[in-house]
Amino acid sequence: MTADGQDRLPSTYVAFAARFPGLAESHAAANQSVIDGGPLDERQCELIKIGICLGAGLESALKSHVRRALRHGASVEEVEQAVALGMTTSGWARTVAAWRWVHDQIERDAAEG
Repeated sequence: MTADGQDRLPSTYVAFAARFPGLAESHAAANQSVIDGGPLDERQCELIKIGICLGAGLESALKSHVRRALRHGASVEEVEQAVALGMTTSGWARTVAAWRWVHDQIERDAAEG
């Protein structure tokens, strides 16, 4: 997270969004529409997205959603449970890898203070 409380965005994402700003804006608007359109709060949505990223094997996205889930009030234990739930659906190896990604992100955030 940056000093102003914003998520750090990967340089590839920033470059892609700069090249296709309309697509990036549409993506952000669709995401917000889904969040606003249902009963789940942002914390719950981020925990669900962690599980989706685990299943898809999306390390960078999973780390982003870990940061966001924690920022929206999720505990480390809730994030870990979201990951552990993936074991019976996505398999042991993918779940263990995702658990490592979670802790890599938590350690990185702690180091950056």
